[in-house]
Amino acid sequence: MDPIINAVLEPKSIAIVGASADPEKIGYKVVANLIAGGYEGAIYPINPKSEEILGHKCYASVKDVPYVIDAAIITVPAKFVHGVTQECGEKGVKGISIITSGFSEVGEHELEEQVVKTAREFGMRIIGPNIIGVLSNSGKMNASFASQLPLNGTAGLISQSGALLIAMIAATYTRRVGFDKMLSIGNQSDLDFADLVTYLAEDDVTSCITLYIEGIKDGARFMEAARNCDKPIIALKAGTSEHGAAAAASHTGSLAGSSKVYEAAFKQVGVTQADDLNDLFDRTLALSLQPRMQGDNLLILTNGGGVGVLATDAAEKYGLPLKFAPPEVQAELKKHMPDFGSAKNPVDITGGAGLKGYYEGVKYSYAHPWVDGMAILYCETAVTNPLEIAEAIYKALQDSGTTGKPVTVSFVGGERCDTATAWLIEKGIPTYNAPDIAVKALATLRQDQLMSETTHSAPYKPTDINPEKAREIIAGARAKGRDALTEVEAKHVFAAYGLPVTPTELAKTEEEAIKLANEIGFPIVMKIVSPDILHKSDAGAVKVNIKNDDDVREAWKVIMENSLKYKADAEIDGMAVQEMAPWSTEVIVGSVNDATFGPTVMFGLGGIFVEVLKDVTFRVAPIDEDEALRMQNEIKSAQILHGARGESPRDMAKLASILAHYSYMIYDLKDEIAESDANPCLVYEEGKGVAVVDARIILTKK
Repeated sequence: MDPIINAVLEPKSIAIVGASADPEKIGYKVVANLIAGGYEGAIYPINPKSEEILGHKCYASVKDVPYVIDAAIITVPAKFVHGVTQECGEKGVKGISIITSGFSEVGEHELEEQVVKTAREFGMRIIGPNIIGVLSNSGKMNASFASQLPLNGTAGLISQSGALLIAMIAATYTRRVGFDKMLSIGNQSDLDFADLVTYLAEDDVTSCITLYIEGIKDGARFMEAARNCDKPIIALKAGTSEHGAAAAASHTGSLAGSSKVYEAAFKQVGVTQADDLNDLFDRTLALSLQPRMQGDNLLILTNGGGVGVLATDAAEKYGLPLKFAPPEVQAELKKHMPDFGSAKNPVDITGGAGLKGYYEGVKYSYAHPWVDGMAILYCETAVTNPLEIAEAIYKALQDSGTTGKPVTVSFVGGERCDTATAWLIEKGIPTYNAPDIAVKALATLRQDQLMSETTHSAPYKPTDINPEKAREIIAGARAKGRDALTEVEAKHVFAAYGLPVTPTELAKTEEEAIKLANEIGFPIVMKIVSPDILHKSDAGAVKVNIKNDDDVREAWKVIMENSLKYKADAEIDGMAVQEMAPWSTEVIVGSVNDATFGPTVMFGLGGIFVEVLKDVTFRVAPIDEDEALRMQNEIKSAQILHGARGESPRDMAKLASILAHYSYMIYDLKDEIAESDANPCLVYEEGKGVAVVDARIILTKK
């Protein structure tokens, strides 16, 4: 663990610069909260106008404190923060928490950069500015202006929103979700999500890491930190709508990347994505209290058919479809329920089963090797006491002699069920008020296990590439003042990175076109080559199935006429003469340079699937072939690639190789390529390969 970051987040001594004797001031609240939280380190209020605050001697400046100061909490107005930072550096303070707002989140980028530059000159680290502070139950430290520490637990939270963090502190008590640490990150001027994820990954108390994200400044660093973390990470990404993204930027001064790219990045490094704030709490509860689910055999035990059906639906929805329990399990469970009960799965012990039914059913099922995880459901009835049922469930789990399997519970009812729910959570068993949420929590634990088994690979580099050739082609286009490659040039760049492009050459004249057509072999395709006409089909500048010399002449004439009608002043370099590949399943491979994560590869089926249904998926480049296969299986229309309605399966292995090569190309040439696509690529039957029949590359602005 970085000792400097550790000193900022777990200081043995704290100076509060801007401490105040006025209870309405933030500087007062921070001192009061440190005392109320039971902080055991030294507290040094800094205020030249006071002699003591809340029983602690006050100093005019940090430089006047005759003792070592690990961390300083700064609450003075923004215009004074730089001067205080200078003094902290001269004093030897290791790091500062800047609660003060008024920096990059309101456009004051230069002031924020000045503070960071000074801190770095002294080797200090900064958390903030624009934060509420740092809270730690294990450290007995409420170094914030939040009124209390969160409910004690083992989760660790990093939040970009201070106001939301304060609200979440209150919610920990009503939702019974415990946190050890809550870290407000604000503008991420220095310490960012990557730094704090790494810190919590190494923290002995933290069992899982919960993130509220509006924008990540350095996507690559975040992915590296998450990839290296072996603890569960769950993230809620806000600002996914166009308007929401703009709001996030104005609120935190951070760049909000595409929501689909965030989703892709999370998948690549094993981060579970929450749907909303309630979902964030629900999943955190499970991830912080229960082990990962090692297999996919889920057993549901219930006293009500209705909640059992709801749970069964949820199991299929969240990727854990139920299987019937083995015959020996059913036979044993039948002993502990009325004759009209069901032991198949869900196991319905019926409303009349009572304490004994729950105790015996849970004890046996939880211990059975077939069961990988259990969801135990209870509907409140007139003949049972929810707390007694909760106690029976807990005792059964303890008496089973088994550990290491996850279990979640749902109690559906009134106040007595709420009491039982709180009791079970205190015993370490995630308990919810709806059966589908209990099942979703188990699915989260299964998903986290599957992600932990996946190799979240670091950058991939193929060997059959010629980067020098690609850069030479791009340099030639730039020398002519162009910011886009022609199709012929783009295909040559693709070929330099091992992509199987259809043979395509440039003809300057009609006679050259005839010569090239005969060399390539009929039938051929002809297309206009113009930096002013990128979407050739829209211009009527493409002709296919050209079978002889006369067809070439006719195509030349029609394409030229259509192109000039489309754009009279278009610069025309000539005509692309291309082999006409046999038609097959169309896919699109493309790329963008995301503001947060950089080069990002897109994949989907072509035609209507991409234009209307937008059935595409993304990954941050580069990716390997395993990740490329996951991309192919992720789209809704994946069954077409596997072979649908009697069609043969497509060559997904070769397509995976193409995606991996493509991703490395855009990663390697990230300073040159702004956007690109291979559309369409034709994917043939298994073992017969892929053909890239069209290519487009837009260059970065220089």
